[in-house]
Amino acid sequence: MDVNAAVAALAAIAGVCTGVIAMLAFRWSERDQARPTRTSLHTDAVLPPGVDTVLSVLRSSAVVLDESDSVVKASSAAYALGLVRGGKLAVEPMLNMARDTRRDGEIRQVELDLPRRGGRGEALAVSARVAPLGSRLVLLLVEDLTEARRIEAVRRDFVANVSHELKTPVGALSLLSEAVMDASDDPEAVVRFAGRMQIEATRLTNLVQELIDLSRVQNDDPLEDSEPVSVDELVAEAIDRSRHPASTKQITMASGGAADLFVWGSRGQLAAALGNLVENAVNYSPARTRVGIAARRVAAPGGDLIEIAVTDQGLGIPEKDRERIFERFYRVDPARSRATGGTGLGLAIVKHVAASHGGEVTVWSTEGQGSTFTLRLPEAGSVRDRRPSASLTPDLMTEPLPAPEVLP
Repeated sequence: MDVNAAVAALAAIAGVCTGVIAMLAFRWSERDQARPTRTSLHTDAVLPPGVDTVLSVLRSSAVVLDESDSVVKASSAAYALGLVRGGKLAVEPMLNMARDTRRDGEIRQVELDLPRRGGRGEALAVSARVAPLGSRLVLLLVEDLTEARRIEAVRRDFVANVSHELKTPVGALSLLSEAVMDASDDPEAVVRFAGRMQIEATRLTNLVQELIDLSRVQNDDPLEDSEPVSVDELVAEAIDRSRHPASTKQITMASGGAADLFVWGSRGQLAAALGNLVENAVNYSPARTRVGIAARRVAAPGGDLIEIAVTDQGLGIPEKDRERIFERFYRVDPARSRATGGTGLGLAIVKHVAASHGGEVTVWSTEGQGSTFTLRLPEAGSVRDRRPSASLTPDLMTEPLPAPEVLP
């Protein structure tokens, strides 16, 4: 009987212990669940309601700091810009702004140049705005201004270049007109000055026309009024456009391979682009040399391409200038460009036309041996559903296409 009582007592004690342990475990589990995690601590438990949602849809990079300067919330763009590292704001000027705003509650804004991650490339231009968020938090919004700054610099350079290019022939015309008035009693001088005035007037006319053409190819969508365009007709039109200056310099123009090839796009823009390439080849080639225009079809992953290559036997392009020849108003030899009537816009027009048609233009050149400019365009039929690419860059090592000895 005593044994049974002892067993019963032990069982009761074991039951009580089990219950106590279970209760403690339950309490511990509740406490663990109620304890804020890192995510809840940095979002739901700290940020005011709705702020997290608003920050997620902002285009600006957003960072929220608490009273200890720890990052409570940061957008993915903030991490991409390198603003946040190891849970801390990594940009000291922005951190100082946040501390000042936390102290006095004033909104602050500043523009900064930040080094890129890895220390390579041009610095990032950003605009930072700091404002209080509630009683303890500070909100930092950062806008990337790098692209806007680049576009503004391009626009500013373009306006400066246009002003300079227009001022040269206009000034020359003004001086020549005064010379004509002063030489009214000298018929030979009047004829000589009048001839110079015609040259400057022609240069001014060409410059204005190419500015209009460049503006048109940048703003117009060539696929809106596109059609199948015969490469053979484009080549014939380009040759006819330069036939007189080529004949004057006794330059032979040869073409081949363009039969039964078609590209899809704006006939006017394509004719202007190829015409500029052929005209440049003639203008920058020595007398009694040869300019070749060859076309062919090449296979490509996205569909067949049509390559139209224009080859000359001129002086060639120095390696240091090849990457810049497609820039507006850039000239390898400014003195010679002015002598030939060049405006520095022809290759820029070619580049924009090629890009807007989903193609590209490349150059191969060796000093003393000549140059080959190759216009690559999607073949008609494979381009109708293909939109232009915005990231086309010239390939500077393209081998020239052979141009057959076929007189037009």
